[in-house]
Amino acid sequence: MHRNAGFSMIELLVVMVILGLLAGLVGPRLFDRADIAKVQTAETQMAMLKGSLTIFRLDIGRYPTAEEGLNALVRQPENENTWQGPYLDEAVPVDPWGNRYQYRYIRSGFQDFSLFSYGADGAKSGEGLNADIGFLPDA
Repeated sequence: MHRNAGFSMIELLVVMVILGLLAGLVGPRLFDRADIAKVQTAETQMAMLKGSLTIFRLDIGRYPTAEEGLNALVRQPENENTWQGPYLDEAVPVDPWGNRYQYRYIRSGFQDFSLFSYGADGAKSGEGLNADIGFLPDA
């Protein structure tokens, strides 16, 4: 008796079930890694922005005001002749979740600004991936 070469339907179903189980075990870990990478990207972008703000301060003698915000890093503020920018190669980036970074000009002595992201949920506070990230205000 001659048998046709190939796979039976049962063999294909067994392979599909095994692949499904593997995807169920490995998939969530990969998604967790992607979320962790977004947090790390936000931290890296904010460190870059903080460096640009420091250079802005060295040139101008102050940090951008609340009205000027982070846009002062790419566009010269009015009546500022010592501006040597742009301080960023491109436009001000958004955080990995597509939201604007929050910049607040405050005079607190040690640091005159706060720079942060609201995290994955885009809302104030939160826990885990939804936690605020960055150089946060004291109050």
